[in-house]
Amino acid sequence: MAFLPEFGGFAMTIIAFIVALSIIVAIHEYGHYIVGRWSGIHAEVFSLGFGPVLWSRVDRRGTRWQIAALPFGGYVRFMGDSDAASGKDADAMQGLSATDRRRTMHGAPLWARAATVFAGPAFNFALSIIVFAVLIMVRGQVAEPLTVGEMKPLPSAVFELQEGDEILEIAGQPVPDFSDAVAMDAFAENMPRDIVLDYTVLRDGQEMVVTGPNLYPPLISQLAPQSAAYDIGLSKGDVITSIDGEPVAAFDELKTHVEGAEGRPIEITVYRPSSGDELEFVLAPRRVDEPQPDGGFATKWRIGIVGGLAFEPATQMIGPIAAIGDGIAQTFRIMSSSISGLWHMITGAISTCNMTGPIGIAQTSGAMASQGAESFIWFVAALSTAVGLLNLFPVPVLDGGHLVFYAYEAVAGRPPSDRALRVLMAAGLTLVLSVMIFALTNDIFCP
Repeated sequence: MAFLPEFGGFAMTIIAFIVALSIIVAIHEYGHYIVGRWSGIHAEVFSLGFGPVLWSRVDRRGTRWQIAALPFGGYVRFMGDSDAASGKDADAMQGLSATDRRRTMHGAPLWARAATVFAGPAFNFALSIIVFAVLIMVRGQVAEPLTVGEMKPLPSAVFELQEGDEILEIAGQPVPDFSDAVAMDAFAENMPRDIVLDYTVLRDGQEMVVTGPNLYPPLISQLAPQSAAYDIGLSKGDVITSIDGEPVAAFDELKTHVEGAEGRPIEITVYRPSSGDELEFVLAPRRVDEPQPDGGFATKWRIGIVGGLAFEPATQMIGPIAAIGDGIAQTFRIMSSSISGLWHMITGAISTCNMTGPIGIAQTSGAMASQGAESFIWFVAALSTAVGLLNLFPVPVLDGGHLVFYAYEAVAGRPPSDRALRVLMAAGLTLVLSVMIFALTNDIFCP
């Protein structure tokens, strides 16, 4: 079947998936554990995974830490819980003293229970923000004025542009501030679609005109997992030199050809710098629902590649405060896009095939890992945001469902009855399992 890659790729996919999920689950459950401990609620078991226990130890506080055989989740079982979903063990609760009852999840004050439950998603969001901020600091921000760093290997021409050149103009157009996205988009739109362009640069204090590549060549800087380009074996760093026999000099030309094909298979010629070879491929663009700045979605034909500059731009340091701000913004963008996507699927505005299950997530894990550590770490942070958001949905058995129960208790002055909780938890579990089965079906049958 299409979702089963060759063994080497399959092994990387499984390992990457387990690593990504284990990190996210461990952070989520640790949030529950540590805030529960701070709130006076005793954790009896902290489990990474389900099923048969492979390793365990009991700490000095009486909490059993364990790793189980099925690495597809985890849980914290607090004192007084009947199961991993924090159901109430009524028989155990009846025999407890007032002091011990206070140490249970069900006998603790409302604020302590709510804080403990909310801490899981909160720790997921914190992980995302911290990881995004660290990656942003490591990358730095593009220096102004735009300055050439390392040149990327491109075919067909020898260029005079050098590392350290400060770029003043390209093809007679003044280069705007790189941080001004609107101005840079307009600048790129007006740039000639030629392989070689004239650059006005400042080099060693002297202004001169030199030849250089198109600023946005048809270069693959990143591949989208489960895309047409990824599936046929295109690689990061490849340069697409022609489509259906027509030369392409700029990434925008590539987009025009792909969108014009409207799903028809196209023939592409690729220059692969790692070997110096020219390779031929045939692939068919696929329909993709892309989020738009206004919060909506647009359906486009795509092959699943991201472009980039013809060189690595020189960077300058970004401070931790600014990096954390950018990390928060990135986390909120993922949350907003996820909620918008779910709403558009529910209303039928976009395909439900946009919902992926464990196979799709595993494939994405492997694909991002194959593109380098930075791509994989970024994916883990993005997935952590998604997991935190999912757990806040107001569905019984999820953290959001427990928070709804606590909100009811705060308003009504009493918790829902044990019978009502059992019924609601069963309904919530049925809903969650149904969605998981639906997503798994998408993984197998969606194109």
